[in-house]
Amino acid sequence: MDYKNMFVEDLYDLLKSKIDKSMIRKMIEKPKYEEMGDLAFPCFELAKIYRDSPLNIAADLANKINTSNLYEKIEPVNGYVNVFLNKKEVSSGVVYEVISKKEDYGNLNIGKDGVVTIDFSSPNIAKPFSMGHLRSTVIGNALALIYEKCGFKPIRINHLGDWGTQFGKLIVSYRMWGDEQKVKKNPIKELLNLYIHFHEEAEQNESLNEEARQWFKNLENGNKEALELWKWFRDESVKEFSKIYELIGVQFDSSQGEAFYNDKMEKVVHLLEKKDLLQESEGAKVVQINNELPPCLIKKNDGTTLYATRDLAAAIYRQDTYQFVKSLYVVGNEQTLHFKQLFEVLEKMGYEWHEGLTHVPFGMILKDGKKMSTRKGKVVLLEQVLNEAIELATKNVMEKNPSLESKENVARQVGVGAVIFHDLKNYRLNDIEFSLEDMLRFEGETGPYVQYTHARASSILSKGNYQENNENINITDKEAWTIITSLMVFPDVIKRAFHGNDPSQVAKYLLELSKAFNKFYGSVRILDDYEKKQERLSLVHSVQIVLKEGLRLLGIEAPYKM
Repeated sequence: MDYKNMFVEDLYDLLKSKIDKSMIRKMIEKPKYEEMGDLAFPCFELAKIYRDSPLNIAADLANKINTSNLYEKIEPVNGYVNVFLNKKEVSSGVVYEVISKKEDYGNLNIGKDGVVTIDFSSPNIAKPFSMGHLRSTVIGNALALIYEKCGFKPIRINHLGDWGTQFGKLIVSYRMWGDEQKVKKNPIKELLNLYIHFHEEAEQNESLNEEARQWFKNLENGNKEALELWKWFRDESVKEFSKIYELIGVQFDSSQGEAFYNDKMEKVVHLLEKKDLLQESEGAKVVQINNELPPCLIKKNDGTTLYATRDLAAAIYRQDTYQFVKSLYVVGNEQTLHFKQLFEVLEKMGYEWHEGLTHVPFGMILKDGKKMSTRKGKVVLLEQVLNEAIELATKNVMEKNPSLESKENVARQVGVGAVIFHDLKNYRLNDIEFSLEDMLRFEGETGPYVQYTHARASSILSKGNYQENNENINITDKEAWTIITSLMVFPDVIKRAFHGNDPSQVAKYLLELSKAFNKFYGSVRILDDYEKKQERLSLVHSVQIVLKEGLRLLGIEAPYKM
């Protein structure tokens, strides 16, 4: 039951001639302090409409709202209508709903089975999977799960960076300094070394960059040697990436990288010419957009293509293939201009579906306050971080619970969960300073804290021999109310995460629910009172369900024992 919506309906009955339901719902707040009520409606915006003071409007509304089983008390305070929900009635209703719906609690039908394509992760082949690619991977994966929860059908796309001038550089470097046996033995490490070595040499010898451009052109023109080397680099990279994705539990519906669109770009160029959008500028082909944005470069003066050309081809292909209603690009802040240009060009081409395209930008993971750089060799490898997190989790398990079954699996769940949660608890647009110490901390506002709370709830249910019974749920403990109000807003949290493309809403919520539950656990002896034991266990079970589902939406597993 949506208690907030019931309050909306009561207010709408009194205000419908002046304000609509959606505005009322947006205006309703949760008071900062419990003693100020459970829901509050501010009347300041109504002052202009009614030409009266917010205090008088609030007093009038509070007087006219019918008290029912839903409300214990309604009072006007400083221009707000504060309502206190009927604790016993609402508590039992919320717990009943969570236990009845289980993992479906919080499901929304916003999407109505519409397809959303989500372009995320997208590492560059022949380079190691660095911490820099963690953000796109975990944000994109969480958004796919959140959109699915909201009634969409997500198509997860890993648009691999497997084309472009950097492969000309790598081919030149391998031909000049590469050792086939070394590359076969440790492909990603050696290819990275070759890539770094090229940039060091090119600083002294500018002609190497021209040679690299020529080799990329050879690659685009189907040169046999270039294609064989490119395919070898790509295959080895995909094998390495697969290990990472398996470790963090991320899967894709499509891993067609930039190269897949190589034979689809001429069609885009032809369409642009046909619509009279393509112009020549200093030997290159561009699309003029507007005065605010620079022209979108479609072909360089040497005839080679660019990101924009491939992304135009990819967008058209995805619409033709999936008929998406929304398409998300989970790509860093620094590509904002690129996506503005891309969406503008698609609009100029007459594609109405361009309105469903959204760039979901995010901040960087910084090292010592600076951006990580592959070409300068300043990277932190994600696999290394994950392995260290798992090692630390294993050490903790051995110290605290050495007899635990499936220790290795639990350590993996906790270690990987710590890394993912550390990223997702931060609002995506913020930069994050890389700190292994903070990431792997197992106390405070961390993934392991939420996982441990879930394991604690599971342990209590097991010790109490909990028998699920939806017929007679009756929650009477006053101390349970903070948990109830937290459980109640879970669907709203999911809605906010969806509308803001913001998984941190879910992560922060899980921390609050965990704190509320642990406070309850510390003040109420759940298993000691025989008469109240089952009702309390029902509350514990509802917390366990929501914690597990919330973690799942972030791409994190919930161990039953830790």
